[in-house]
Amino acid sequence: MSTVVLSLKVIPGASRNQITGWLGEELKVKVATAPEAGKANRAVEKLLATYLKLPQAAVVIVAGHANQHKRVQIQGATFDDIVRKLPLKPHQ
Repeated sequence: MSTVVLSLKVIPGASRNQITGWLGEELKVKVATAPEAGKANRAVEKLLATYLKLPQAAVVIVAGHANQHKRVQIQGATFDDIVRKLPLKPHQ
């Protein structure tokens, strides 16, 4: 089973949940949830799992729990699988 770690820039308290694109090597993710008691982190995990059609347990924030810059581990998908399923493509 493949495991991928992605770098994210998370914007909590946005008007809606969305993946807005790549900022260099980071995927920019906006969530409507406020950054209180890990709620925004859980919203990020759920949003990514939904886009990638994976169980929520397969998407886990592994670093940056209290920071906008996070690292998320995704099990059960390759980087190419992830890029295909996201709404935007990374800059080459």
